[in-house]
Amino acid sequence: MVELQKDCSDQVTKETRNRGFHHVVYACRNSEETRHFYEDLLGMPLVHTEVKNAPDGFFRHLFFDTGDGSCIAFFEVSGVGENPDWSSEVSIGNGLPVWVNHLAFASDEERTETVRERLAAEKIVPLMEVDHGWCHSLYYMDPNGIMVEFCRDTGEFGVDPEIAAERLSSTEDTDYSTFIQPLDVEGLRGFSLFPTPKDA
Repeated sequence: MVELQKDCSDQVTKETRNRGFHHVVYACRNSEETRHFYEDLLGMPLVHTEVKNAPDGFFRHLFFDTGDGSCIAFFEVSGVGENPDWSSEVSIGNGLPVWVNHLAFASDEERTETVRERLAAEKIVPLMEVDHGWCHSLYYMDPNGIMVEFCRDTGEFGVDPEIAAERLSSTEDTDYSTFIQPLDVEGLRGFSLFPTPKDA
């Protein structure tokens, strides 16, 4: 079930491997649930796993090839110093709306539609679908409460360092995104859209 994403490690040269990300790491609640989502459904092969025993527990480190030699990785932890009430939800767990911290994978129309079909077969619906003007984005929730985006370029990204720097101190609205599919609460998969205010 991983035909969607070929392992591109044989195409990656030494020159390109010292640029960009090697891997980005998040916490996961369950290694097998995470593997099933990223490998079987999203088509990113599990290429490396490490396990380390600790005096009171262990951690497991999983790496999935995203297709360009870089990896998305996860830690499953147990008894290694984590709080009992720790959360894998990188946005909600930090008091932010679910859409703030998320993963965006480069895609094309074929890959996006294949992912949509695979997830639909398991009755997993998109959280939302958005036309950002310069890209088309399809969003899902992974098993850890992390929002995942499949981002397909549709126009010019608008690379202009001078304008980008000017907007760092501006509040002018320059986001002209439109919803193709409005936010669907079923797509939250049991996770929250907004954080719950903490008790005073």
